[in-house]
Amino acid sequence: MRTPAAAQSERKGGGTQSSVVHLSESPEADARTDKEGAPITLTFQDALERARKYSPQFQAAASVSKLAHEDRLQARAAMLPSANYTMQYLGTQGNGILPSGRYVTNDGIHVYRAWGVFRQSLSADTFTLASYRRAEAAEALAIAQEDIAQRGLTVTVTRAYYGLVVAERKYATAQQSRDQAKHSLQISQEMEEQGQVAHSDVITFQIQFNQQEQAYSEAKLAMDNARLSLAVLLFPGFDQNFNVVDDLDATQPLPPFAEVQKMAGENNPQIRAAMALLRETRSDLTSARTAFLPSLSFDVDYGIEANAFALQSHTSASPEAGRLPNLGYFVTVTLNLPVWDWGTLRSKLRQAEYRKRQTQTELTFAQRQLLGDLHAYYNEAWTSRSEVSTLRSSADLAAESLRLNALRYKAGQATVLDVLNAQTTLTQARDAYADGLARSRIAIANLQTLTGSF
Repeated sequence: MRTPAAAQSERKGGGTQSSVVHLSESPEADARTDKEGAPITLTFQDALERARKYSPQFQAAASVSKLAHEDRLQARAAMLPSANYTMQYLGTQGNGILPSGRYVTNDGIHVYRAWGVFRQSLSADTFTLASYRRAEAAEALAIAQEDIAQRGLTVTVTRAYYGLVVAERKYATAQQSRDQAKHSLQISQEMEEQGQVAHSDVITFQIQFNQQEQAYSEAKLAMDNARLSLAVLLFPGFDQNFNVVDDLDATQPLPPFAEVQKMAGENNPQIRAAMALLRETRSDLTSARTAFLPSLSFDVDYGIEANAFALQSHTSASPEAGRLPNLGYFVTVTLNLPVWDWGTLRSKLRQAEYRKRQTQTELTFAQRQLLGDLHAYYNEAWTSRSEVSTLRSSADLAAESLRLNALRYKAGQATVLDVLNAQTTLTQARDAYADGLARSRIAIANLQTLTGSF
């Protein structure tokens, strides 16, 4: 298993890390990297594209959208005339007396059929386009749900990607804190030998070093787990031989609330899905109403039905008539009028009305939910974004405080607790800064599930 260690440089005296993560490898990992090839470096967009390619949930939503598109094409084709060609041979056992044989439905022991069949059905549903409009609404619903899945996947990738970036930063911080604790322990031991500090200071620094060693191991474990979580999303073969670009310090834009509200009103997939579902139920209601009306169907058969497979032949029933033409047409017109069905059509009509009322309720709730989520997500994005500068300043100040307290301790002007508190404060400030940056990214991703990209 790869055990990368982040070696990030500090800015302003070690307060924050640089924006590019460089990872150190164990000897075993180095050997395997040489064998497998250099690790690939992924940006957030690279990770997002890979996740879309390999996510089963997103691919399922995309497949449903494609299926709905084909359903719409089929619904349109169902309203148009159809043409088919059919050939049949009807062989009847003879009785030795009648030319028609033993089956009275045939006029000869040999009957050949070769027809072109043209069919058209006309009903109220055909003229209202209810079935086609329902298929259109179903396609719009599937597209909206695909958009919802895509935006949800973006949030998932954002959490996993920047979760790894934050874990790498915390690993680097833990590594630096461990090194600093080791350095402080060595200084205290030297000062004890010179008689400048008591042995209790050495014990205190030794305890702190042990704690930092444990924190370093925990940070390494958290980083490895974060890498595993991201690898599951990005690679079909579960490959961990990759690095990620640390772009947490890059500022993301946050438009004014009025602009965000406008974008949410125009491009919110939840609202589009609810409206498409309402259109679908309206079409179902129209179909339920038109089911009470009569329907008409036309079947036109053009071809031959004769005792010989020919355009002209003698008929078995009247051979004395000579050769007669066989090619011709046969028209069937059927009128269907609902009369009595024990209330089935009325029951279906009531069902359609119930579904329509329910979807109207869901639409109004989705609109209210959108307004509530929009305010909540925007406030979260605004707050997390505004706190980043404070967290960065705290990290810089904590680094400077540790430097000054270390100098004061050497000069005998600070206690061991002052140094320990400064080291703890620096670790906490750096971790809080990394968490704050990731929180801002996730908040923007959540907001964009309502508005789309901005």
